[in-house]
Amino acid sequence: MASNTEPAEKDAALAAQGASAPATPVHTTSARDAWYPAGKRDLFILRELVTKDFKLKYRRSVLGVIWSVLNPLLMMIVMSLVFSFFLRYDNIEHYPLYLIVANITWQVFSDSTNAGMMSIIDAAPLLKKVRVKKFVFPVEKVLFSLVNFLFSLIAVFVVMLWEGVAPTPMMLLAPLCIVLLMLFCVGLSLFLSALAVFFRDLVHLWSVLLMAWMYATPLFWPVSMIEQVPYAFVRTLMYVNPMYNFVTFMRDTVVYATMPPSSVVLSCVVWAAVSLALGYWVFRANERRFILFI
Repeated sequence: MASNTEPAEKDAALAAQGASAPATPVHTTSARDAWYPAGKRDLFILRELVTKDFKLKYRRSVLGVIWSVLNPLLMMIVMSLVFSFFLRYDNIEHYPLYLIVANITWQVFSDSTNAGMMSIIDAAPLLKKVRVKKFVFPVEKVLFSLVNFLFSLIAVFVVMLWEGVAPTPMMLLAPLCIVLLMLFCVGLSLFLSALAVFFRDLVHLWSVLLMAWMYATPLFWPVSMIEQVPYAFVRTLMYVNPMYNFVTFMRDTVVYATMPPSSVVLSCVVWAAVSLALGYWVFRANERRFILFI
């Protein structure tokens, strides 16, 4: 009898110890989370969103992605004819190349900030159903604009051949300008997307600000005209203008094969850092309240 009761007493004691011990939490991980850790999951979402936007843009288009090359070319032809014959800007060396480099640089800025500003509002149905990091949406719009910008570089090389401008080692600095411009656009898109959630009038105001900004930047008119502005304060603002510095950086490396002035490079770095820091701070400070207003 003793031999039969001893195992039973041991089992009862072990059960009592298990009941008194604190329960350890069990962490379960879904198959998708195990396959895509937090960082990789964000990259996966970014890639999928860029792919989706790319397919939607060229859906049912006969020429498809070729329009990313044709658009800057056609715009350059029209603007070259207008400004060369009517405003007499044909005295600028390699004016078509001067024009198209500035145009695609401005276009990537304009497209990314316009789309980035609306990214949180447009993603409202998804944000209400799925838990996703919200910063992914403004960043994705900038990356999508970058993809279109890279295709438009083909048009730049076509114009370079037409103008007889040979590629030089100085063009290797152009990617640095592009990276700084993308950081500037990401910061500004984060800032605008956060404000647009609470102030929808910003969506209409931004188009007006962009137009004024475009005419204040020497895209199609000579840089030397800045010196003809009568007020020193306005001239200073035009030189400090971030897009003036990014456009000058691109033109110096691509059109003129020269090293951009150190002041221009420093301005691009400072504007990229300030925009990214300000945009990140404003976005993170308000992102928890987005769900209440979208």
